Amino acid sequence: MSASEIDRTLVRLAHEILERTTDLNKLVFIGIRRRGVPLAERLAKKIETLENRKIPVGILDINLYRDDLSTVSTQPVVNATDIPFPVTDMHVVLIDDVLYTGRTVRAALDALFDHGRPSKVQLLALIDRGWRELPVEATYVGRHVQTAANEIIEVKFQEIDGMEKVLLAEVTGA
Repeated sequence: MSASEIDRTLVRLAHEILERTTDLNKLVFIGIRRRGVPLAERLAKKIETLENRKIPVGILDINLYRDDLSTVSTQPVVNATDIPFPVTDMHVVLIDDVLYTGRTVRAALDALFDHGRPSKVQLLALIDRGWRELPVEATYVGRHVQTAANEIIEVKFQEIDGMEKVLLAEVTGA
């Protein structure tokens, strides 16, 4: 995906969220750190442009909630979670760049519920690449991309990577 394709996809996703949301006063976005955060911020800006209303955006760090924590590092890097609003009784859209096994989403739900009990939680992924290991499904998907076991999806955002694109790459033997 090019930068313009990403932008068009976000416009479509913003419209889908608006169509499915009954009370915009209860809508909040929470980006899963790292690349879910710029997605959440961009979607909030798109909705603000369309509806002339700000959607609160939070940042969720899931490192301590990962089920593979012991295999990742003996000292995981913990970044700040910043959710400057109550999530209890809110309609939360969890946002991430790539939906793959579902384990990141499971960790995000655990982390989210430590902050309160939302009335509804939906998932938005820019790319759904399949290969689920847990029963997780996104409510909003930018693009479904069929991948092979030896392929990965690389999402690059200007805010983090200094470039804007989505790539399908083949992983060579290690």
